[in-house]
Formats: sequence, C-alpha cells, structure tokens
Amino acid sequence: MMSQRSIKPVLEDVQDQLKVHVYDQREAMGKAAAADIRAAMQRLLAEKERIRIVFAAAPSQNECLAALVQSEGLDWSRVTAFHMDEYIGLPPSAPQRFGNFLSRQLFDLVSPGEVHLIDGLNDPEAECDRYSGLITAAPIDMVVLGIGENGHIAFNDPPVADFADPLWVKRVKLDEDCRRQQVNDGCFASLEEVPEYALTLTIPALMSGAHLFCVVPGASKRAAVQRTLHGDIHEACPASILRRHADCKLYVDRESYGEIRNG
Repeated sequence: MMSQRSIKPVLEDVQDQLKVHVYDQREAMGKAAAADIRAAMQRLLAEKERIRIVFAAAPSQNECLAALVQSEGLDWSRVTAFHMDEYIGLPPSAPQRFGNFLSRQLFDLVSPGEVHLIDGLNDPEAECDRYSGLITAAPIDMVVLGIGENGHIAFNDPPVADFADPLWVKRVKLDEDCRRQQVNDGCFASLEEVPEYALTLTIPALMSGAHLFCVVPGASKRAAVQRTLHGDIHEACPASILRRHADCKLYVDRESYGEIRNG
C-alpha cells in the first residue's frame, strides 16, 4: 500500500500565489492531498477547540476522500463539516445528491461533530438564508474543492460566477457544459436527467477559507487546469481566482496537468 508520507510530486510550481503539485498517477495525487489535509487539520486542532471545513462532492475527490478516511490521529468530533453545493429538486434518497455522496464517502465513516447539509428541497431563498447563516457564523478554516471542466468552482459556472458576489449562498442555473460533465462523470444517464438549478456557495464564500486544497485529476480537466494556471484571472474561468488566494494548493496528475517540459 502506498505510504502517504513517501509520495513526492514529479513537479512543483507556483503561479502567482497558487502552489501547484503534479503527481504521476491519480492515486498518488489523492493520497498526497489527503496527507496535507490531515497535517493541516492536526495543526489547526492543536490551536483551536473546533475547526470548520467545506468539502466538494464529485468523483474527482474519490481518491483524496478515501485516503482521508484512512488517516489516523484526527479528532473528527471537533470538526464542523459543510459542503459547497447541491442540486435543487432531487428526492432525499437520490444517490446524486451531493449531501448523500459525502455522507457515503466521508461523513458516515469519520463522524464529524457537526455536519450541515444543504437542503435542495427547501424553498431556495429560505435555504440560501439558512445556510448563509451557518457558513458565516464563524470563519471557515479549510476548503477541499475541485475544478469543473468549464472552470467552475462549486457551481459557480462562468455565466453566473462573480468574484465580488455580495451573497454567500445563491441559487444558480447550471450551464450545459456543467450539466454534461455530470453525465460524463457517470452521475446521470442523460442530460435530461441532470437538474437545471442548484444552490451553491459563492466564490467569496469559498475564498474566505483560510486554507484551500484543490484536487483535480483526469484528462477531461486539462483545458480547465491550463486556463486556471495560465489564462487571465477572470470569471470566464472562475477557478483562475485561486491564483489570488494566500494559501491554496492545487493537486493534479499528469493527465490533468498535461506535458511536463524539462528545463
């Protein structure tokens, strides 16, 4: 079994303030990200009575979450957990609900002290107000996120992304590229089954986290990763804003990063 302590990136880089770690394989990437998340949690738990973490729910996070579940020495009872987005209208038992995904992959296995799930069946305006109150009750210590094929972070697709959004949680219409990714990921059988609307933490809400860990494997994410790292910092690629965060680490594999040039 691959030791989390021994995993070394094949490349490390910095773009503006964004620290980039490239790994040979997806599994190594996930284990390395989990090791860094564990270390940050331990450090924060030594300083604070409770810590607050926001998690992404997507197949791209599978390896990281699995390794995090196996991490030892973490007092999850002192963790308050949130997630960053949820479809509107899916029934409570739907496996595609992000709250259900994270419960299966993480929350039910490590038992955080508190778990706050977004209710996609509640009145959207009321749910935005409720969840905003929970998120803003105290600072967010950590955010574990990914990047979508269209460059989104959470469900802040390019048409609705706002780097200066006055809201912390909002209702959004998902663009077709985002909805098609859900089919490509195997979460839905057809585009017609993917909900058109969702609730999401906004970009300022995500950026408020003190420490960000962004996990992005796979060839389908390569264009988004390249735009994030080398394009303009603009809402046309929402993830590009990560280059302005004071402490964000990006974990990618060779497939999502692309060619590694020597020299």
